[in-house]
Amino acid sequence: SIDFPLRPQTETEKFRVLLFGDPQPRNMQEIDWMMRDVLAELDGVDAAFGLALGDIMFDNLQFYEPLNASFATLGIPWYHTLGNHDLNFDSPDDAHSDETFKSIYGPSYYAFNYGPTHFLVLNDVRWSGSRAGQRGSYSGGLDAAQLEFIRNDLKTVPRDRLVVVAMHIPLHSLTNRQELYRLLEDRPNVLVLSAHTHYQFHEFIGEEGGWKGAKPLHHLNHATVCGSWWGGAPNELGIPHATMSDGAPNGYSFLNFDGAKYTIDFKASRHPADHQMNIWLPNQIKAGDATEIVVNVFAGSPRSTVEVKVGSGAWIPLQAVKRPDPFYVALKELEKQPAPPPGRKLPSSGNSRHLWATTLPDKLQPGTHSVQVRTTDMWNRIHSDRRLLRVV
Repeated sequence: SIDFPLRPQTETEKFRVLLFGDPQPRNMQEIDWMMRDVLAELDGVDAAFGLALGDIMFDNLQFYEPLNASFATLGIPWYHTLGNHDLNFDSPDDAHSDETFKSIYGPSYYAFNYGPTHFLVLNDVRWSGSRAGQRGSYSGGLDAAQLEFIRNDLKTVPRDRLVVVAMHIPLHSLTNRQELYRLLEDRPNVLVLSAHTHYQFHEFIGEEGGWKGAKPLHHLNHATVCGSWWGGAPNELGIPHATMSDGAPNGYSFLNFDGAKYTIDFKASRHPADHQMNIWLPNQIKAGDATEIVVNVFAGSPRSTVEVKVGSGAWIPLQAVKRPDPFYVALKELEKQPAPPPGRKLPSSGNSRHLWATTLPDKLQPGTHSVQVRTTDMWNRIHSDRRLLRVV
């Protein structure tokens, strides 16, 4: 027999969860970077548990043990999601591809409650199988057995409860996401979490995306702990800056729950908690020049607003734009120089889904001006930052 005690645990409606996307170390050096860059500043963290959204490892599964030992120093329970880099690539079929993951963490899909909140952790990685020395491939989707599990599980969950669905591959890449929608859309409170892409975005899926619920489905594709796979030049501590292709830094979030309500706080690694944006603006312009300001709000969503004020002037709204972050583009340009920065090259720039831009007033007087930016998030919380601009 295997005998172990059960002890009572107090679970309240208000609690918070530490959220990681793609830790994904490929070797011990990257585990060490993670320990210094992320885990050290979380020592003594106040969270009910941690939730990792897949790609716990980067193919080499022998490093699960030292990574888990590092996570354990935080002193909180952890729940893990299967990612495409957590598979046994020599498996001849999907059914056996998660054997190593299951031997360490347990089932590759499961459900649990904490307080009144219901969590569904799914395995949305489908493996084609490797044969005759040819490595297989993966795709995003849910098999029939898992859909049946979700259907039966939700029968036990009151309709007014918040259901948090965690998966690795984001919704838009799931071949049968409509089947998942049919199981969830009669519920008023659903939040879906994913990672995988190494860029961050919020989306609210409605009828145009096939969701037929009474209100749009909130889907957060979360930033990664390893950022751009630990790419970029090392900082003064020897740790790569790891900026992601959307211009957001590597980091993690806290999910703050209160009954069926929730808020999300993104935290950029190595930075204070109030570092929520980058402001792209020249240091100096000529009087009368038309000058664009671009603001990257790392955790910004379609429901965010962004405004700018120069000196004592009026607040001016910025417009959401979908294009590469100019800060990240400049980092990529440095790689083309005769003496490029050290470190692994960054991935190609992609369109950022949390950029806002506008043109500053063209009648600024010569001198140095304070440029203030504020953003209001979907929960009406305000974050602010400022830059200085010299007009000549």
